[in-house]
Amino acid sequence: MEGILTEERAAFLERDFYQGFIKTCGFKLDVLERGRAKSSLEVTEGHSQQDSFVHAGVMATMADHTAGYAAFSVVPEDSRILTLEFKINFLRPAVGHRLICRAKVVKEGKNILVADSEVYSQRDGVEKIAAKALVTLMAVPATALRA
Repeated sequence: MEGILTEERAAFLERDFYQGFIKTCGFKLDVLERGRAKSSLEVTEGHSQQDSFVHAGVMATMADHTAGYAAFSVVPEDSRILTLEFKINFLRPAVGHRLICRAKVVKEGKNILVADSEVYSQRDGVEKIAAKALVTLMAVPATALRA
């Protein structure tokens, strides 16, 4: 695995973060460092479930995607990242105006990586952990994913 995250690589990953479904969700990439990522979301009514909490699917997607970019920052430039598996524990309902996710790679293998994500809800300036995920990812050569 590569030892540093170059400015060029970081710029590519920052652009890449906002594609497809994630663009629709409204997540923002706040920090990207080698093996670490932080994202946030300004919560709207469209992110809620029937009891006005942030929907579990929103938190799971945020935890997975943020972990993915933490992992993407440590693999070779000719690789892509795919999630193999993730487990998430919802610790409390997410209420408030903002979600914050912090993810870090905890095991950096040649092809298999494991990352930890924590999702916090923020209300009135106070952060409370709402969910914790463990994400297993695989580095795949980009050429293998072309149709």
